[in-house]
Amino acid sequence: MIKKLLAAAALVAAFGQVFAAVDVNTANEDALRGIKGIGPARAKAILDERSAHGPFKDASDLGKRVKGLGGHTVERLQSEGLAVGPANAQAVQGAQTAQAGAKAAPAKTTTVQPQAATVAVKK
Repeated sequence: MIKKLLAAAALVAAFGQVFAAVDVNTANEDALRGIKGIGPARAKAILDERSAHGPFKDASDLGKRVKGLGGHTVERLQSEGLAVGPANAQAVQGAQTAQAGAKAAPAKTTTVQPQAATVAVKK
C-alpha cells in the first residue's frame, strides 16, 4: 500500500515538472537551470543578454541574441518547458500562479456543438 502511494506521489510530481513553464523574460538563474539543456553558462548568457538589451520578443529573438542558441535548440528548450515572448505570457502567468498555491484565472474554453445528424428509419 505504501509503495503504491509513493509511486502515485512520484508520478504526480513528475507531471508537475513537465507542465511547469519557465518564462525566459522573468526567470532567475535557478529557474532557467531547471530546464533540461540549460546549464550555468547558458543561463548566465541568457540573463546577461536580457539585462543588457531587454526582454526577448519571441523564440527567434532569443535564438538570434544569445550565442549558442539556434532555432532547433530553442525549439528543444521550449519542449522542455521554456516559454518565450508575449504569446506565452498568459500561460506562464497561470502556471506561476498555480505553483504559488493561488487560484489561477480560468482559461477561455471553446465549446463545440455537435451537428445534428439526419437518421433515416425504414418501416
